[in-house]
This record gives sequence, C-alpha cells and structure tokens, in this order.
Amino acid sequence: MHEIITNLHMHTRYSDGTGSHADIAKAALKAGLDAVIVTDHNVYVQGPEGYYKEGRSRVLLIIGEEIHDQDRDPQKNHLLVFGADKELAQYADDPQDLLNAVNKAGGLSFIAHPYDPPQPFINEPDIEWDNWEVQGYTGIEIWNGLSEFKYLINTRLHALFYAYFPNFLARTPPPKALKKWDELLLEGKRIVGVCGSDSHALHASMGPLHRTLFPYEFHFRNMNNHLLLAEPLSGEESADRRLIFDAFRDGHNFIGNDLPAPTKGFRFTAQGIQDSVMMGDEIPAQGGVTLQAHLPLLTDVIRLIKDGEVIKVCKKQQVCTHITSEPGVYRIEAYHRYLGRKRGWIFSNPIYIK
Repeated sequence: MHEIITNLHMHTRYSDGTGSHADIAKAALKAGLDAVIVTDHNVYVQGPEGYYKEGRSRVLLIIGEEIHDQDRDPQKNHLLVFGADKELAQYADDPQDLLNAVNKAGGLSFIAHPYDPPQPFINEPDIEWDNWEVQGYTGIEIWNGLSEFKYLINTRLHALFYAYFPNFLARTPPPKALKKWDELLLEGKRIVGVCGSDSHALHASMGPLHRTLFPYEFHFRNMNNHLLLAEPLSGEESADRRLIFDAFRDGHNFIGNDLPAPTKGFRFTAQGIQDSVMMGDEIPAQGGVTLQAHLPLLTDVIRLIKDGEVIKVCKKQQVCTHITSEPGVYRIEAYHRYLGRKRGWIFSNPIYIK
C-alpha cells in the first residue's frame, strides 16, 4: 500500500476564510502534504482544483463543500461533501435530502464537528450536529481543530495564549465524539472516522494585538488523514482523485497528530487463516485472527478498542499484538507525550471481525 497525507476541511475568501486557494496550496507544499480538500461554506468553487507545484514538490488541491441550512439559527448540521462535483447547497434545509443527493451524485459525506460548543469570546455559536436519525453518510469528523480551540478557551486570556502558542492545542478528540463513533459502529454502520483542521486563518485583534489565528500551515502540520492507497499517486488529477476518494470511502485511513511526532508508517492489520486485511476491511473470526498495530516509534500508550471498550493496553511499546476469535469492531488509539502532556497521537479506522 502507498501512504499519503491529506488535510481536509478548510475555508478561503469564498466563504469565511482569509486566504486564497493558492495560499492553501502553498502552505500545504511547505507542510509536505500530498493533498488538501477545501470545503467553503455553501459554495462549490469551480476552477482552482488541480495540482500545484513548487520545485519537485506537488500537492493536489481538491474542491469540496461544507453545506448547512443558512436560514436556521443557530446553523447546525454541517456536512462536508466532496466527490459530488456539483453544487448541492439547494438541499441544505433537509439533511436527509442532502445526503440522498450526495449519494445520487456518487459523492462522499462526513458529519462535520458533531460536538461544537458555543464560544462567546470569539463570537462562535453552538453549531454541532443534532439530526442523528439520518442515514447514508460516509463518516464523521471525530476531531476538528477549531472546535477543540473552542472547547479549551474559557477567558480572553486563554484565547490570547493559544493564539500565540498554538502548539499547546491538538490534544485529543472530544470523548463525546469518540463515544458517538463507537455507538454508530456498534449499530452495524460502516462509519469512517476522519479529522478536519477547519482552518480559516482568521485575523484577530485584541486591543493593540493583532494575530492570525492558526495559519493554514500550522493546521497542516498537526492533525492529518493518512490514506493507504492501492497504488501511488501518478500526477494525473482525475485518477489520483479517484484513488483518494476510494481510500476515504473504504476507511483505509488513520488520523495522525503529526505535531508531537510524525505518524507516517503506522499500520493496523489483521491476519486470519487465509486473509490479511487492514483498517476499513472485514475478516472472518473463524480459526482466530491476529491483530497487530505497528507504530513508527515507541510511544506512551497504545489502546486496543473493541466495540467501544478498551480490551488491551500496551505501554512504552512500538508494537501491540492481540489474538482473538471474537467478532467485533476493533480500532487503535495511541497517545504520545508532548510539551508536558499526553496527546492523542494516532486513531485508526476499525477492522471488522465477523
């Protein structure tokens, strides 16, 4: 398999961001990303999609959209859409109609910032997802960079601190989001977990102080989606888009917080009597299955989660192995210490033992 690093969920001047698509591509090139997916609010921007290059480096910029009902107050139920390749904001007033339209167009859909509290210090309302009866979405954004910032600031001093010292962010996905993901998986749904930077590169002021809140490049150097592709990117835009979309659709990805340490090289696999599978795949329990997580370096804690419960903990190890014949949904969480705090480092998509 071929691993690439992709960041999704960001905004330009076409909605409420401050940069251009070229600015995003330039930041992604500096951060060493392979692809970015831009999702402006309720506008499908045609034109900027494609490969951007600098020297021998290249990054594929893909255009998606973040769609929500703008007439609702507060504006909840935001959905990230890409691969539909057309404007679908006209369906925003009914989330199920929107999902039906996405699926009809062959696109992918991810529930954005499912738990997103109000934050008066930066004039941000509660914009979490509240329609859990809908069906047919590809996945859920279990970790959102801007939402985490909103969770952590309780005073203007907190906001000022994180604006100047952003490396103290990117701690861990909200427990409510992880719990909801496990609940959905237990219902038998194949729900792909992703992270989103929700980067706006916002210009903020507090008296004489002026600061860009979390420039695009900062977000691109921490929470990323690491995709495992069937073949390497070729540089041909349409073919590479398909490879990326297929990996997201199949759950062949993990969330890597590359701020504490690079996560490239992580693998979570299952070996059965006849088959060997990876994240997002299914394998029969008959005859026993060996689950193995291999991390790029020794880390503080590796947790093996089965059906939402921790069943094994490996400490100060680089490899964690578990043999089972029990059906269930298995995923990995790994934590790594950085700046004096244990950080969420790696979150795999599940392997399904049937």
